[in-house]
Amino acid sequence: MGKLQYCEILKTNINVTSMADTLAYIESHLDALRGNYICVSNVHTTVMAYENEAYRTIQNSAAMALPDGAPLSKYSRAAGFRAAQRVTGPDLMVELFRISRERGYRHFFYGSTQQTLDDMRAALEKQYPGLEIAGMYAPPFRPLSEEEDRAATVRINEARPDFVWVGLGAPRQEEWMYSHRGKLRAVAIGVGAGFDYMAGNIKRAPRVMQVLCLEWLYRLMQDPKRLWRRYVTTNARFLRYILREKRKCGGYGK
Repeated sequence: MGKLQYCEILKTNINVTSMADTLAYIESHLDALRGNYICVSNVHTTVMAYENEAYRTIQNSAAMALPDGAPLSKYSRAAGFRAAQRVTGPDLMVELFRISRERGYRHFFYGSTQQTLDDMRAALEKQYPGLEIAGMYAPPFRPLSEEEDRAATVRINEARPDFVWVGLGAPRQEEWMYSHRGKLRAVAIGVGAGFDYMAGNIKRAPRVMQVLCLEWLYRLMQDPKRLWRRYVTTNARFLRYILREKRKCGGYGK
């Protein structure tokens, strides 16, 4: 599929890319990407991968690990990769939806709740007329039996999507994509809260907060009870681990 450039951040290989380069790569390698998956990585997933070798293997086995979190692209630039830019899951969805009618792309959505999927369908049909939604499935909030999982896989493949958007949240969505390598005839992309953004359940941070790496703070203000531990403690661990690795390696890793 061609050689991709990456920057190693806390032992996870994060792609050095931009939105334009990511779209170009996906478009030109779509057939080769089928059966594989793309991780949309941030501080939370990178810390989890650093602390958990099995999850790190999942991240590093992906066809791409995109720098959704602004600190990741910022780290890459500081490490000498000047072209590194942020590529968020919701933005990638929007960009692919915009060109889907012209390219004939079909999309399947796996995850979240039926209400969120229904709201997202209505929003997408209004915003992107002609978008081919091949199917949607909200799996139960429990492990699926082998029979249920097999039926879901058949359902996805029979819908003939080009992209399977997976909104199960980390690490569950990455674990699901990893376990379904080679089973899907599409490229799977884990987008976390992307379904909620598209459905209008939550709002994106103002652009200035995104640029200043403060989107996590905006989300924290929207849902502090659920997210405070994840953002406050995870961000602190990220900084601590970065300093630890710098001391060990004498600088930034590449």
